[in-house]
Amino acid sequence: MNPLVDTSDTFIPDRLPPLAMQPQFRYDLPELAQWQTPTQLNLVHELLDKAVSDKGFADLPLLRSPHITLSYADVKARVDRIAQVLVDDCGLIPGQRVLLRGGNSVGMALAWLGVVKAGLVAVATMPLLRAKELGDIIDKAQPTVALCDARLLDELQAAQAANPVLARIVPFNLMDAPGSLAVLSAQKDGNFETVRTSADAIALMAFTSGTTGRAKAVMHSHRDVLAYCETWPRHVLGIQSRDTVVGSPPLAFTFGLGGLLIFPMWAGASVYFPDIPYTPEAMVRLVGEVGATICYTAPTFYRQMAPFIAQHAVPSLRICVSAGEALPDATRQLWKAASGIEMLDGIGGTEMFHIFISSAGADVRRGAIGKVVPGYTARVVDDAGDELPRCTVGKLAIIGPTGCRYLDDPRQAKYVKDGWNYPGDAFMQDEDGYFFYKARDDDMIITAGYNVGGPEVEDALLLHPAVAECGVIGRPDDERGMVVKAFVVLKPGHSGDALMVKTLQDHVKASIAPFKYPREIEFCTRLPRTETGKLQRFKLRKP
Repeated sequence: MNPLVDTSDTFIPDRLPPLAMQPQFRYDLPELAQWQTPTQLNLVHELLDKAVSDKGFADLPLLRSPHITLSYADVKARVDRIAQVLVDDCGLIPGQRVLLRGGNSVGMALAWLGVVKAGLVAVATMPLLRAKELGDIIDKAQPTVALCDARLLDELQAAQAANPVLARIVPFNLMDAPGSLAVLSAQKDGNFETVRTSADAIALMAFTSGTTGRAKAVMHSHRDVLAYCETWPRHVLGIQSRDTVVGSPPLAFTFGLGGLLIFPMWAGASVYFPDIPYTPEAMVRLVGEVGATICYTAPTFYRQMAPFIAQHAVPSLRICVSAGEALPDATRQLWKAASGIEMLDGIGGTEMFHIFISSAGADVRRGAIGKVVPGYTARVVDDAGDELPRCTVGKLAIIGPTGCRYLDDPRQAKYVKDGWNYPGDAFMQDEDGYFFYKARDDDMIITAGYNVGGPEVEDALLLHPAVAECGVIGRPDDERGMVVKAFVVLKPGHSGDALMVKTLQDHVKASIAPFKYPREIEFCTRLPRTETGKLQRFKLRKP
């Protein structure tokens, strides 16, 4: 096999946005200059092969679970055999898509790396998806082969019956069954040369989480992911080879993929995957037991973890990353008081691969998400794309070494304009360059001529001791245009009655400008969230 080949399958190139609708890719950091020049590379070669051959990481632990610990050299040997199965047994050629179905596990990580090392396109999916949702992804991505956790076969097989383009399903996390990935891999000699496709060939297809409805397929190239490692991981996160990482974000989303696989490999660190579902108490206990130093999860989960870490200190933990949804300052302060750790906040997105605004440690400013990550440029603009004066609320625009490329989707024209990426967020930037999140563009509530950001009201509500979690939307109103409505989950022992409504309304009036208080409060037992913990406000808006 020639290890230096361009993409042979043209499915993705034929469906990428026209060049005029694609983002500009900028490499302003000196460290990023190299990414303008290579014509052929493979991110697994850079992150794994070189870790073993050039960086001295061969004997360091990479993937850990309660049952196994694999060094970088061990992982390379297993990934090479998986790549051989995909090429030799499945007959796949560079550029073809492989669907991956599984939760966060050593097996899922190995499968993802094997796909990308073979020059194929990884299409990772969430474990809770049902047959119809999987069928929609299959219809969009057109994979002919899937690697699936053996415990999750039923729904994928049902989707396969309705989508025959998926010709073969190979189960993993199954040790001795004929046709399993373990058995097929054991028959290979591991002599595999990484398929180094074009640097701009697509390495992964990530589906957005669906917080606003129909999910979109986003493309990222080998160059995108490798260039990104020189931005937030290096300059803000500060991950090191001695770190052990844990977290709840799924590998099927780029937040989890970066934090729980790509960035640790880039730094020579290790990742621990438990074999039981996370609960707030279990997460705190696990961090202590494995000596984890970096933790990734959503703000809601940190809020629930706070009482447990306050009772059981975890001295190994040094970095706590929050992303996936807006971090209320009340949650940041609650966690800091409980753990002694200043949370590392950030805003990013599947379209940009990962976080592009963030600050850590002494650079944190209360109420702000942070400053633009080195390597990116951010500005707050008006509807025409002109930059607004500082301390003015407007639309966020981003440009840097990554950008949005949807697969065959008309929504590309809304996200990318004149080379800039528009994530759909309303922000304010202060005189010192700090960015303050206000709301999603479509979450800004305009009531009686006033602009109200839902997250600001949520933050105020969360300061009340009776509130466990909440979501705020604007409800259409004939008199005021919109009224602020809150959906509130109360902590045990509190009643959702008229007195509680007035109590919470008065609390908000005393915390922020009185016109922002929720005129309507509806109590509920749970809020609609994605698997990554993002609040689905579009569901709250439905009657």
